[in-house]
Amino acid sequence: MAYLVVRIKGTVNIPRWAQATLDGLNLDKRFRATLVPESEQYLGMLRRVKEEVAWTKADAGIVKELLEKRGRKTGYKPITNSDLPKEYKGIDDLAAAIAENKVAISKLAGFKPWFALSPPKGGFKRKTKTQYAQNGVLGEDDELVEIVKRML
Repeated sequence: MAYLVVRIKGTVNIPRWAQATLDGLNLDKRFRATLVPESEQYLGMLRRVKEEVAWTKADAGIVKELLEKRGRKTGYKPITNSDLPKEYKGIDDLAAAIAENKVAISKLAGFKPWFALSPPKGGFKRKTKTQYAQNGVLGEDDELVEIVKRML
């Protein structure tokens, strides 16, 4: 499985070490999302910036929705089936490969490694300044997929 990571906090008063980690995750603005492979290195990066981001495991369904609605190629044009690499027959195949850690979206040539989301419709139902375990949004959030669907 891959991790779906969303930056919840903005860019003001972020320590330099956290900003460097967020840049490594391709999260330079608020409400940007990315898909990273499930590995110990990425999990360590996520735990290091747990005060700024929320993450959860992504299945092929949410990856497909992100690619169809918010996926962009270079020049900010939407992704079409003709833009996909030859080994993938459609967006469904690419979404399944990303969700199963067979390919990383940052390694695909011509695609933006992030998704620009809008604020969630209806707002956040929990606090955005506390961790998920403390009835917040930040950190490893099991309900992040529902929030992201309202952000598409």
